[in-house]
Amino acid sequence: MKRFAIGSAMTAIAMVAIAATAQVNAQAGMSGAAPPPPDAPARRGPPPPMRLWMPKKTPYADYKAPNRPWWKLADVLALHKGQKTWTQPIVRNRDIVADWKQIAPGKATDAVAYSDNRTAIIVWDGEVKVSLAGQPSFVARKGFEIDIPYRVAFTLEAMGDAPALYFEIHAASDLPLYPVEPARARPKPTDGFIYEERLATGGPGGFDEANKPYLDYYGDVVKGGARAGPFIMAQHMFVNNIRGRGVPTPPSSNLGHYHIGYDEFWFVMEGNVDLQVEGVPLIKASAGDVVSAAQGRWHRASFGGPEGQMGTRVAINPYPAGLHGYSLESGGRQ
Repeated sequence: MKRFAIGSAMTAIAMVAIAATAQVNAQAGMSGAAPPPPDAPARRGPPPPMRLWMPKKTPYADYKAPNRPWWKLADVLALHKGQKTWTQPIVRNRDIVADWKQIAPGKATDAVAYSDNRTAIIVWDGEVKVSLAGQPSFVARKGFEIDIPYRVAFTLEAMGDAPALYFEIHAASDLPLYPVEPARARPKPTDGFIYEERLATGGPGGFDEANKPYLDYYGDVVKGGARAGPFIMAQHMFVNNIRGRGVPTPPSSNLGHYHIGYDEFWFVMEGNVDLQVEGVPLIKASAGDVVSAAQGRWHRASFGGPEGQMGTRVAINPYPAGLHGYSLESGGRQ
């Protein structure tokens, strides 16, 4: 029996090795490259592009309200001139929703949590006291990026004499949850859902080395020299800071890339961004603007403004490892 067990284990190991080799060979065949030798050093950087027959949505997706290729911050503020507390829907797609929000001085939001995904917030004006259940509160100012775990109730309060303006991002599948409190009545039905008092299992999300409560982007990155990079990289939520110097706008023949199954949008955190989107005039966006590429449209983002000026675009989509489709001529690069 022991000899049989050892033989079976060795056979299983051999089968795993054969399967792994076959997978490497298949991947090499798709990319047109020979498989690496067994003793080859580990590759650094992204893997080589694969040559595939890729689907492209044709015709490409439309922009349905409130989605636009370009939401200028100035236009958003003009829509709500004279209002102290307001919400402006900006992004509504299959995966992600995002709104500009403002709360009046001294006012606070209701305590709310979201069911299964992280919430991202970018503070743009005023001072906001952020209170998370089970965490010390903190005050966020312009440029703070806030990461709120799933099922963690939070409130935002506008401090001082100025309103608090911020951009809030959720997974589209999430619905708000409200703590049961004596002072709060049953929430009203929303989008075909009714609220009932229940017990919820699974517990709240938390923080780790990859997920911090906040990033002071202007303080830590712009002034402090920290490296820009992903702020949230989780299921259904990718918030990625991309920073660089302004360059001349590339020619229109540089198409960039497209995504098969999802929209992508960018929040301009710093400087300027030029965005070329298939079927849309060239966009030259400024800090605070939101620009979007609908599903299946070629798009190419570059840093605009004066040559050498630093700029940051916060790329937001549902997939940290989302597929990018490039033209054959590009070599898989923008």
